[in-house]
Amino acid sequence: MSTVILFDGECNFCNSSVQFIIKRDPDGYFQYASLQSEYGQSLLKKHRVPLNVNSLVLLDNDHAYLKTTAALRICKKLKSPLKWLYLFIFIPAPVRNLFYHVFAKYRYRWFGKNESCLLPPTEIRKRFLS
Repeated sequence: MSTVILFDGECNFCNSSVQFIIKRDPDGYFQYASLQSEYGQSLLKKHRVPLNVNSLVLLDNDHAYLKTTAALRICKKLKSPLKWLYLFIFIPAPVRNLFYHVFAKYRYRWFGKNESCLLPPTEIRKRFLS
């Protein structure tokens, strides 16, 4: 299985983040699926992640990474200087995730929620799993 990023498809910030990652991942290392999609839900089940997870999820080498660990592992695969953010992995996850929890709690209020997404260009659409 390829490396898959599961994201909140209803979150404007999350959708913008996926677009940000795509632009910095020219080799197409990552594939994407919405947490709310049937495919996303099946991947969560397969990797024993709760279906109501309120987090970014990175599936890599049959491991599921959540929250800041997922975000930092994604940064590690992107073009510099973003890959250097991975150095923050040395901070214990409970400390890193304090900030993540606050952000996740308020992301809809700060950035809004959408009911539908724009279709990406065909060459990028291949990277989205249905």
